[in-house]
Amino acid sequence: MQTDLPVVGAAMRLRDLPQYIDWLVADQRDLEIQDPGYPDYLDSDWQQEAREGRALLTERGYSGRLGVHAAYEGLELFTRDKKVQAVVRERYLESLAFGAQLGATHMVIHSPLVSFGNAFASYYPAPRLQQMIDVAQEILAPVLTVAAQNQCVLVIECILDKSPYPLLQLVRSFNSDYVRLSVDVGHAFIMHQDGGASPDEWIATAGDLLGHVHLQDNNGSADYHWAIGDGNINWRAVFWALRQIPAQPRLCIEVRDVMRSIQHLQQLGVAR
Repeated sequence: MQTDLPVVGAAMRLRDLPQYIDWLVADQRDLEIQDPGYPDYLDSDWQQEAREGRALLTERGYSGRLGVHAAYEGLELFTRDKKVQAVVRERYLESLAFGAQLGATHMVIHSPLVSFGNAFASYYPAPRLQQMIDVAQEILAPVLTVAAQNQCVLVIECILDKSPYPLLQLVRSFNSDYVRLSVDVGHAFIMHQDGGASPDEWIATAGDLLGHVHLQDNNGSADYHWAIGDGNINWRAVFWALRQIPAQPRLCIEVRDVMRSIQHLQQLGVAR
């Protein structure tokens, strides 16, 4: 096996950690814990679970790049309602607190942008894009302060975005080392069917601002999160694009069948 290939990690819940801990530690793979993204989790006694998770990682000698996925369901980063903004901000801060318990150094949040029309045209109307950026900055300002104190990078994940350019404009607007772009390869592939940029184009365009990648497969019609190789995504193109950019983003398989996915990437000769 080539040793110069990128090492791919995985996203999972804390309860799944014992199953994968040996695999993660052997190559110090990227890890993302996703419990805050599940409804009502942040209102549970998560502190004890987080402490147990960190203890397991420490005991087994894990020193890879660790992150979390923030709460997201019903939490729009673009909302002008001040009360709703406060709820979004609170859930992000709670997600950061969960991450701090684990020692997380990245946190995934969802893009607020939907690029109507031609994906490669400027976001239209332009004043609305600036309005969305202003609102996102207002919501995230205190979140970013805490994230920077925790040395935790906020990575903003493409969701329904067709074009990388508006989302990159949002990322750049913070002018901070603690805000970067996240590409979900499966999401990009779905929007590619409607004229959006392909997953490899997203990666190439993001360049040194790419901080994180979710790896999952589908057939372009829905967000299935199939095992890698079960869908229609061109994985050779994805990993070719990753080799061309200066960034070294965190690479997290985001499917249930992690081991079959990594085996497919190994068989393609693109990752290990």
